[in-house]
Amino acid sequence: MPPLPLAALAVALSSCALAQAADDTISTDRPDFVESSDVVGAGRFQVETGVTADRTTRDGVTARTLSTPTLFRLGVGDTTELRLETDGWTRERVDGATTHGWSDLSFGLKWHMQDGKDATPGIAWLLHVDTATGSKAFRGEGLRPSLRAAIEWDLPDEFSLGVMPGIYLDRVDRRRFAGGILAATLGKEWSPRWHSFLELAGQQLASKRHGGSVVTLDAGLAFAATPTLQLDIEASHGLTDAAPDLEAGVGVSIKF
Repeated sequence: MPPLPLAALAVALSSCALAQAADDTISTDRPDFVESSDVVGAGRFQVETGVTADRTTRDGVTARTLSTPTLFRLGVGDTTELRLETDGWTRERVDGATTHGWSDLSFGLKWHMQDGKDATPGIAWLLHVDTATGSKAFRGEGLRPSLRAAIEWDLPDEFSLGVMPGIYLDRVDRRRFAGGILAATLGKEWSPRWHSFLELAGQQLASKRHGGSVVTLDAGLAFAATPTLQLDIEASHGLTDAAPDLEAGVGVSIKF
């Protein structure tokens, strides 16, 4: 059920987009944590979805989570896109007890500020607002905004470097607090179709009373099956107590 209805929704929504030339190749924000500085282009629609599983053991208790992270991207200009993001349908199993439901929706905007050339990086700004729209077990509190910068450099020998600093506001027990985001990814293009990455991701930098820091070491591989279709696989290892011990996922991205 999870990925298929989302893909069907993507096809339905894509009919609202303007027809564009088909030579525009896909550039995705998955499977790494660091976002791309690219946008989808005026009138283009893109869906990026997958299935992710993680496992965490603390004090002898093991939690396993299955989710369907999905991102919808609609180009409203040559440098701007609207975004709808969610962890989708989620199932959590803790020592035999299972909870499932839908995760919160996040509404966002990406603005591509400049192209990269030589030593000049490509830069984009992303503003998102998470909303309390999910099932009770997976719902956050109120509106939680975040601001991130996606900064990318092209390096020699088909390598690339991406850095993403950011800040977010969250709420726990009706108390607001701020946290940080800081991640870096090293990419390698092996051919026009194959791309891999290695990443250190500070997905959540916060004090212990605010959930602790979630820092992971990630790696993955993406395959461009066609100019508008990408398949990917990724895995990560948690480096902090608040991060999942192990996580892995597969995904597909389609541009219309």
